[in-house]
Amino acid sequence: MVDLHSILAGHTSKNDDSNLPELNDSHGISPSVSEIPDLFFDSILPKFKLSRVEIMVLMYLYRRVWCRPNLYKMHGISQLMSHTDMANNLSLPLEDVYHALRNLEDYSFISTIRSGQYFVRKYFTHENDDNFGQTYDDFEI
Repeated sequence: MVDLHSILAGHTSKNDDSNLPELNDSHGISPSVSEIPDLFFDSILPKFKLSRVEIMVLMYLYRRVWCRPNLYKMHGISQLMSHTDMANNLSLPLEDVYHALRNLEDYSFISTIRSGQYFVRKYFTHENDDNFGQTYDDFEI
């Protein structure tokens, strides 16, 4: 007959954190947080029925303008970036990124300043910007 104590001694606890990887390990990487307005989840997603790729591209641009250090934040403009780098960072085909950018412009969430540089609305639509008093320091498309 097997002894219950010997069986239990061979098992580790689910609460044993010694085998779990640390978030801030030797690579020096720690999780970051980006602030996205609840309006995006409560109003924009249900109303516009964005595709997965459109959401990914919009959030990528939004984070670059509004959630990261950016000299042009007061104007709602992204820094110049490579479309190829954006596609690689999002693990998407370049054609899908171009298609999503065109659709986001059709919704007026973004506007192209020049290739690789975009105006991104803080509250996603002109009406929402007006409702929440968002201005862009005399720059708006």
